[in-house]
Amino acid sequence: MADKQSKTNIERVSAMIEEQALTKEQLMGYLRQTMEIRALENNISNLLGRAVLKGASHLYAGSEAVAVGAVGALRDDDLVTSTHRGHGHAHAHGDTAAKTPEEKQAHYNKMMAEVLGKSGGYCKGKGGSMHIADVAHGNLGATGIVGGNIPVAVGAALAQKLMDTDKVVLCFFGDGASNTGNFHEALNMASLWNLPVVFMVENNMYAMSVPWSKSSKLPNVADRACAYGIPGKVVDGMDVLAVRGAVEKAVERARKGEGPSLIEAKTYRYFGHSHSDPRTYRTKEEEQAYKDRDPIKVLNEEMKAVGLISDEEFESMNQAVKTKMKAAMDYSDASPEVDPAELETDVFAPSVFTVKDVENEAALREKVAKDTSMREISYADAIVEALREEMNRDDRVFLMGEDVGLYGGAYGASRGLFEEFGQWRVIDTPISEATIGGAAVGAAMVGMRPVAEIMYVDFTPLAMDQVANQGAKNRYMFGGKTSVPMVVRTEGGAGRAIAAHHSQSLEALWTHFPGIYVVMPSTPYDVKGLLKAAIRDNNPVMFIEHKMLYKNKGRVPEGEYIIPLGIADIKRPGKDVTLVTYSRQVLNALDAAEVLAKEGIDVEVVDLRCLKPLDIDTVINSVKKTGRFVGVTEAYENTSFINEVMAQVNDHAFDYLDAPMVRVAAANVPVPRAEVLEDLAIPNVNRIIEACRKVVS
Repeated sequence: MADKQSKTNIERVSAMIEEQALTKEQLMGYLRQTMEIRALENNISNLLGRAVLKGASHLYAGSEAVAVGAVGALRDDDLVTSTHRGHGHAHAHGDTAAKTPEEKQAHYNKMMAEVLGKSGGYCKGKGGSMHIADVAHGNLGATGIVGGNIPVAVGAALAQKLMDTDKVVLCFFGDGASNTGNFHEALNMASLWNLPVVFMVENNMYAMSVPWSKSSKLPNVADRACAYGIPGKVVDGMDVLAVRGAVEKAVERARKGEGPSLIEAKTYRYFGHSHSDPRTYRTKEEEQAYKDRDPIKVLNEEMKAVGLISDEEFESMNQAVKTKMKAAMDYSDASPEVDPAELETDVFAPSVFTVKDVENEAALREKVAKDTSMREISYADAIVEALREEMNRDDRVFLMGEDVGLYGGAYGASRGLFEEFGQWRVIDTPISEATIGGAAVGAAMVGMRPVAEIMYVDFTPLAMDQVANQGAKNRYMFGGKTSVPMVVRTEGGAGRAIAAHHSQSLEALWTHFPGIYVVMPSTPYDVKGLLKAAIRDNNPVMFIEHKMLYKNKGRVPEGEYIIPLGIADIKRPGKDVTLVTYSRQVLNALDAAEVLAKEGIDVEVVDLRCLKPLDIDTVINSVKKTGRFVGVTEAYENTSFINEVMAQVNDHAFDYLDAPMVRVAAANVPVPRAEVLEDLAIPNVNRIIEACRKVVS
């Protein structure tokens, strides 16, 4: 019976090797990678146990066959996205990309150094264990957010479709992530558009301590694939060859344009969810059963069964891995601690705008103010012009969002572009705010310039995890080695009596996150020039329009122009009061200034235009001239961005103030439906007039 089983096993292994056309050199490489991942994880566990290593490290030991087998099915130019338990993915991908022994050792060194937070790491120590990335070589990075990488993978795959490449994106995530909204939104979008992405579920049976049986009524994550009309397959995640064979077929399918697949690898993690996890939810017997099918043991025995490795070769490899691990630790120990000067580097990509751009815009602004013969167009028309010009200028620019095609998005501000540029430059999406945001992140990281529309700013918190935790932070976490040039267009503000879920001004939420710009134009001239600049910028930009401005008309030059981000505009000069505001409240501020002028109070109206980057110098210089400050915002009083402006004025111009600063903001209540209450809740001309009178008196 034993001989029969042995013969059957030899036939099985031989068939897999033959079907995948694998050489001994390839198999030896897979075994080495598997052993190197194990050595890395055991070393990290030891460092954690001795408190040499600080912070969280989620160890991959036991699951090595998934990373090695799956990455082994890729081409060198394919892409991967990873998770918080991603050391295995990063090593398998980086080791495969490296061609010489020296390059492979250097890769291993940088992996170890990054885990230890050293300057010689992949991300200069800024990402650490959970955020290793090598974007230049196709590793789009790991994320500490469960399921956070799935929409990013969809965006990267969408970019491949738009750029007409045959590259494939391999997206790793755990069983816990399959219960998040990101999973369902992303799989639906990927299947709908036949995107070249392979979703790789590493089901290690527990989402922290919760067993899969308590997370899903279905026995397999792969059983959910049928809901999205894509193939779903379960494989043995302890066997490199089984994983590779399944992924190879899925990759081939994706490369031919047949769309995504969902592969579930049943695997295990030998350590706890994290170092502090005592694993009391598992039995010793269960753990031993999986260790009896250890990925290193399985692959070694398969190779021995068909005569492709000897005990001597295995032992030699084992010693080489130990030597390599020691060299990686020596490198990490010698790698300097991160320079404190690095604290504020890499948050934003360098500006693409020059001093000349600023000077040109200032001159143009003056011309627009004086030229009464200049054409006037609406705020919405100015947006359409900006989008059309940028799409014609740069083939990488595309639009995506709900109803952006046939109906031209919110208030028709992208109308006509669908007919002009087609369905793959103006993409109608499902109602999936998280994946709209995440797909924009992924597409931007691989070279596209997406303009994603979220219908209302009230809905942007649904995309916040993706835009704020991935888009805004990736550049910094990855050591400045990536850029995320994307725009999220949305509209906010009250005035249409549509109540609290469609009327808020939530810009302060977005100014909170380092790594993302926030732009809020008030005029047709501003909205066109700023939107063009936002699309050209190399950072994520939250571009917030006001729903009550779309029909407003104003002077807009017919020629090409941009307004560099971070330059405020003095809409009305004055000498008695500095009135700082943005978006629709600029109009109320100007009306209030006209009334006050008749009373002998000369108000200077400063339109911030951009909240980030903030032109605080223009504000400070105005306050030094007037000695008085009034801030106006449609956002909630207790958390509005105008509070930050006031704090900076206090820091930089306190000695110039002749009166306490005053703010005019929205009431701290959800925006009401009833017009009479909405009018009371939102700043108006009379409230602004009273505030200015107060600081003058």
